[in-house]
Amino acid sequence: MDKGYSVQYCLLTKGEKGINPGFPEGDALAALRVDEQRAAAAVLGVENVQFLDYADGYLEAGLDKRLAVTRVIRREKPNVVVSSDPQCYYIADSYLNHPDHRTAGQIVVDSVFPAAINNAFFPELLEEGLSAVDISELWLSLPQTPNVRLDVDIYWERRLNALLNHKSQIIDAEKFLTRMQTNKANILAEDGRYYEFFRRIKFH
Repeated sequence: MDKGYSVQYCLLTKGEKGINPGFPEGDALAALRVDEQRAAAAVLGVENVQFLDYADGYLEAGLDKRLAVTRVIRREKPNVVVSSDPQCYYIADSYLNHPDHRTAGQIVVDSVFPAAINNAFFPELLEEGLSAVDISELWLSLPQTPNVRLDVDIYWERRLNALLNHKSQIIDAEKFLTRMQTNKANILAEDGRYYEFFRRIKFH
């Protein structure tokens, strides 16, 4: 990517419950959503996208999913893991956070610590040649209590171009862009720039 980092995505579902008129349902929509996600990721410079293929809309934080995510973390050996804040139930006064987003965040948090960094957890992974890894940081998006503010104003147009690849989720592209620009205008900082906020946990 622009800063020289290697970025990879791991999605727990394929998003097949996000149905709009004119698009197929079930397996056909899941396949379409996979193609859309990979196209969007390519715009952002993401090197690889993998899917764990759990049922969309029904995600639960069970040990099977913690094992699966721990396996991915140990295999990919990331320096920084990014996920969503499991404590974020609502955003502002008009938007409820999707339960899958919160649950995914919980699974990732529990996989990062202690499972991914401690060989005593999921010893079957050792049999697969996947030993504990050293993770420097965990970043959580849409946090209830942020401690990092990133100036990402220069990436706004690229962000929109990536989102436009999710055609099955956008009924009217023009209306979507208008809404996004309105939303941006409402949340710009005093310096007129767009920022993203995170909760950053530094392990060392």
